[in-house]
Amino acid sequence: MTVERALRLIAGIVVLASLGLAYWGNPYWLLLTAFVGLNLLQSGFTDWCPMVWILEKLGLPHVRRV
Repeated sequence: MTVERALRLIAGIVVLASLGLAYWGNPYWLLLTAFVGLNLLQSGFTDWCPMVWILEKLGLPHVRRV
């Protein structure tokens, strides 16, 4: 597992979980979906994401580019 793959998996899980929680619980859970979307948007512009830092500290490697 690489940092890039783990990041996409975590983002997808959080979005789907918050959608489920909003549907079956409280609609305010959609704010978590918006937070994930905004974080992905800002990381696209700045090339920095807090979750990448955490995954690196956990020892996950980056994709090797040839």
